[in-house]
Amino acid sequence: SLILGTSITISSNHWVMAWAGLEINTLAILPLIAQSHHPRAIEAATKYFLTQAAASTLMLFSSMTNAWYTGQWDIAQLTHPTSCLILTSAIAMKLGLVPFHFWFPEVLQGSPLTTGLLLSTIMKFPPMTLFYMTSHSLNPTLLTCMAVSSAALGGWMGLNQTQIRKILAFSSIAHLGWMTIIIAYNPKLTLLNFYLYILMTAATFLTLNTIKATKLSTLMTTWTKAPSLNAMLLLTLLSLAGLPPLTGFIPKWLIIQELTKQNMAPMATMISLLSLLGLFFYLRLAYCATITLPPHTTNHMKQWHINKPTNTSIAILTTVSTLLLPI
Repeated sequence: SLILGTSITISSNHWVMAWAGLEINTLAILPLIAQSHHPRAIEAATKYFLTQAAASTLMLFSSMTNAWYTGQWDIAQLTHPTSCLILTSAIAMKLGLVPFHFWFPEVLQGSPLTTGLLLSTIMKFPPMTLFYMTSHSLNPTLLTCMAVSSAALGGWMGLNQTQIRKILAFSSIAHLGWMTIIIAYNPKLTLLNFYLYILMTAATFLTLNTIKATKLSTLMTTWTKAPSLNAMLLLTLLSLAGLPPLTGFIPKWLIIQELTKQNMAPMATMISLLSLLGLFFYLRLAYCATITLPPHTTNHMKQWHINKPTNTSIAILTTVSTLLLPI
């Protein structure tokens, strides 16, 4: 159902079909969030359902307004300014952009790591394609404001977290800020950023799922389980932070270049400085994962080495998400 909903949305030309695909998506991910039957998981599923239903309704409303004024149901021909504004807020709700970001960390914290991976990658794909298809008619000022505030909030709110899933949620919000700032000027760069973000996040989530770490304090002792994988996790996290010469630097580099071409150098400077906030908590994750080797003062039990070899997909993903730019 997830694949079906996603493919319906990304291949549709008519707004109602796009809406139907988004609804199928929402309903398909709910059992995956609530599968552990823990009260927090149920709460996360409820929050997710309410926000996504509201966002889908807003999207339908914006397309209906546009159809009422122009007689067009085509996605690429969204021209009425009011419906553009409503659509921007609906997609921001779907993606978790500031000011509609509150649901995302909560939902990610309540769901297991594999579902968290789905939520932060596949579930953002259909709204991203809608963004891409309507990008020429959206309001650039509004998008820039939302993007800079997303980068700021994603950085600031992640500083104080100890739960890895919440940190990754705020990192996702900050990355979405980078994608949104450029979409009105060069939508292809948004897609490039999104694909690379999916690669790096998938590598991080799958590594964490292998070593079964969800808190910073448990991350400190898991290096004995898979030492080489942990060393690569350091590089993947730094790549997520966007340090050269790793993969994560490609989109940031190109976006800053494009913004400077569009005479938006102040915005480029601001969003680059705000990504330093993100760098701080990625560094803390990396520090807890790899650099706190014994003798340290945490009185935890040493954990056994994982005896099965590392999954091939994790190996490929980590390699790609660190070495794409040097190659």
